[in-house]
Amino acid sequence: SGKLAEAINASFGSLDEFKTQFKNAGATQFGSGWAWLVADKAGKLTVEKTPNAVTPIVEGKTPILTMDVWEHAYYLDVQNRRPDYMNTFVEKLIDWDSVGKRFEAATA
Repeated sequence: SGKLAEAINASFGSLDEFKTQFKNAGATQFGSGWAWLVADKAGKLTVEKTPNAVTPIVEGKTPILTMDVWEHAYYLDVQNRRPDYMNTFVEKLIDWDSVGKRFEAATA
């Protein structure tokens, strides 16, 4: 709810579409890396992916959520089933209150 929910709907059409794009970013990141939800000063949100230790910060962007898709993040729990890990991450582990606070800080 609130400003973050409005921005998600404006940028992706719905929360479900955001989830689809975010999981797709993680699933299509070859090898180690990250999926990101990035905000610009105007409140526009985008989903990005980066390899290895690269972050959107090096491009002057503000990440407000990240999902680690390095194998160490999930192997002990789900072995090599990255999609299972990503589904659990998106459906059960995101602290939306914290993401909302980071969004507000990024757009202040």
